[in-house]
Amino acid sequence: MNNVTPKTRRLLYIDSSEFMQRLVRERLAEDHIEVLSAFSGAEGVSMARLQQPEVILIDSELTDMEGMECLTELKKDSETSEILVIYSSTSDEPYERVRGFDLGAHDFVLRPFEFNELRARLTGAFRLQHLVQMLSQRAQLDGLTGLWNRAYFNTRLAAEYAEARRHHRTISLIMADVDKFKSINDRYGHPFGDTVLIQFAALLSGGRASDVACRYGGEEFAVILPGTSIDEAHEVAERIRLGLAALCWTKQHDLVATSSFGVASSDSLAQSGVWGELVECADAALYAAKGRGRNQVVSAPGLSFRQAS
Repeated sequence: MNNVTPKTRRLLYIDSSEFMQRLVRERLAEDHIEVLSAFSGAEGVSMARLQQPEVILIDSELTDMEGMECLTELKKDSETSEILVIYSSTSDEPYERVRGFDLGAHDFVLRPFEFNELRARLTGAFRLQHLVQMLSQRAQLDGLTGLWNRAYFNTRLAAEYAEARRHHRTISLIMADVDKFKSINDRYGHPFGDTVLIQFAALLSGGRASDVACRYGGEEFAVILPGTSIDEAHEVAERIRLGLAALCWTKQHDLVATSSFGVASSDSLAQSGVWGELVECADAALYAAKGRGRNQVVSAPGLSFRQAS
């Protein structure tokens, strides 16, 4: 029988006491909980943004601010507001509990810790955070193709574009469309049209692990390609185009499904450009591909293209 190693969960513990930090880390080690230590509220907020732990445990008395102030900072920051926070205090006054809950704390634990209770509260928090993440991920998936949806695309491209600009790297974008998809639906029926979209999505998502394939809307799709030049992205799009055209369709042997692609790169934009301009460039290239007869890849700028062979 294979032994399965439990997944290590990450807890950010914000407490100015070195003794308490060491004690909590040692007592939770056997529970496969990695304890990240912050010794001040400011350090804790910074670490929460950077490390994105599943759960945060805050002590009420910190050297630079009150625990409630630290909790407030975490909950008003969009990067940390969704992390579950357990507030700890030596006071068992109802007022302090209520105030913590009003500010966004998920749970409260009394100090000095009774570690069986602390473990139980942490376990509950980790489970809830896991469920929240699963639901959040499902809400960002397209129900038909299993690709990321438009909302996720917007968020991810904005983040990847900012990262590329910050580190002076190239990011490319492919916009793709199944040619004459309405005609496919009208002739073969919507269930078969869905099959075409599913197969096309499989081709789009079959590349590198770093590439992010999304359903943009209807029969239109997008692929985010971090660290990829426009020529490399053009080659990726061409492989997908050829892959779709080569597919044989059960019971629809007469069909040759084709697709059109627009490709753009951050290198063609001004340094002050925003991610929306990358979408506009790729979309303009896709529009040009359709205007030139479809079944081809067009790259911007210059709108150079490689026609179907």
